Amino acid sequence: MTSGTLPARTAGEKRSRKHSRDLWAVLIAAVLVAVAVAVGAYLNRPGSGVVLWAPAAPLFAQWLPHFGPGTLFAVLIAIAVVLWGPDLAARLPWRWLLAAGYVSSLAWTFALAMIDGWHRGFTDRLTNPNEYLHEVPGITDIPAMLRQFSSRILDFQPNSWTTHVSGHPPGATLVFVWLDRIGLSGGAWAATVCVLVGCLVTVAVPLTLSALHRCDAARATIPFAVLFPGAVWIGVSADGMFAGVTATGIALIAVATHGFRAGRWHAVPLSVLGGALLGFGVYLSYGLPLIGLIAFAVTLLGGSLTRALPFAVAGALAVVVAFTAAGFWWFDGYHLVVERYYQGIASARPYSYWVWADLAALVLAAGPALVAGVRRAAAASVHWRLSKRCDPVVLLVAAAVVAIVLADVSGLSKAETERIWLPFMVWLLPAVSLLPSRRGWLAGQALTALAVNSLVLTFW
Repeated sequence: MTSGTLPARTAGEKRSRKHSRDLWAVLIAAVLVAVAVAVGAYLNRPGSGVVLWAPAAPLFAQWLPHFGPGTLFAVLIAIAVVLWGPDLAARLPWRWLLAAGYVSSLAWTFALAMIDGWHRGFTDRLTNPNEYLHEVPGITDIPAMLRQFSSRILDFQPNSWTTHVSGHPPGATLVFVWLDRIGLSGGAWAATVCVLVGCLVTVAVPLTLSALHRCDAARATIPFAVLFPGAVWIGVSADGMFAGVTATGIALIAVATHGFRAGRWHAVPLSVLGGALLGFGVYLSYGLPLIGLIAFAVTLLGGSLTRALPFAVAGALAVVVAFTAAGFWWFDGYHLVVERYYQGIASARPYSYWVWADLAALVLAAGPALVAGVRRAAAASVHWRLSKRCDPVVLLVAAAVVAIVLADVSGLSKAETERIWLPFMVWLLPAVSLLPSRRGWLAGQALTALAVNSLVLTFW
């Protein structure tokens, strides 16, 4: 044995051990999903006395193996991304890569939706009686709607808002009212806008990494952002749109911090606009203040904390002031929503099941690559603390994990987290840049999405 053989073998053994740990992490996650499915089926049995309100628990869906016009296209897109995605991500000019990633993400998301069919999977998603569009025709006076919004949150009164409208601040409803006002009314346009905005995460997350000087991680992330299993719910749910709005806001702040360092004039308006988008995000969902953890991590990583943060906060406060002046006080809405939450099925859904089964739903929406990537990020955080070097990938993933844990233990995310947590989940994507042999992991992501979309019919 030569002196040069031992280090090579040692490096190979280290890579093998890391890969083995990745597989163990995925196996443990798969066991969690299997247990959640088994326990969910047991609790859903007739006469159990327990109501999960999720026939295919831990997913809010029903068991219905099916295929549709999008099946073949989804398979072909997945094969193309697995075979050529990593190479193109490494070679294409940056702007062309972002554009290609966004278009590919749109194609993948739409193809998954078409597995359920044009009406069932796309145009009718946002038109059922529990959704936002049900209320749009009755909103003829937007200022009056904002002033009276909180008074209609509680259930069991004649003018109660529908489930999704009452469960969110008025910003979410306003988006669809504005679409109607400009002539883009109906389920098809609403679904199209949700997908177009939701798929912006494929641009926003890599752009953030690039602005934080992790261009290698940014390029590696794009194919995984395209084949993200959460696209099953981006197409179509309003939560996918929430993810796109907030991810874009964070990306703008990241670019602004880079601009401050370079002394560029656009740093200020980008900071303000990014903050405004995040501020508007708070009026899209009551859980989205947690996205502030990720935004703060970005300003900290950018090295321009004291310069970018005040402008971003000013942009967010401008949105708060606008909604408050219009008559909606966020905290009133929040407290009433908590009361409304327990007026409905949340009072029946057992916290003892959902507090851990929600994580199984997260695994299915995130995919095995993100599970392995988060494991690597957790391991890397130990070395990061020891070396006192701040890795943007590790800190962004850590911020997303903390946000998810806080949302989980709150008790206000019992079920449906595969879509509700999308705005946090997309910030786990940078973790895949820590993985080697990415084609296999990409294939795992695609298979997860195809299996979920083909075995169950999601309710939204």
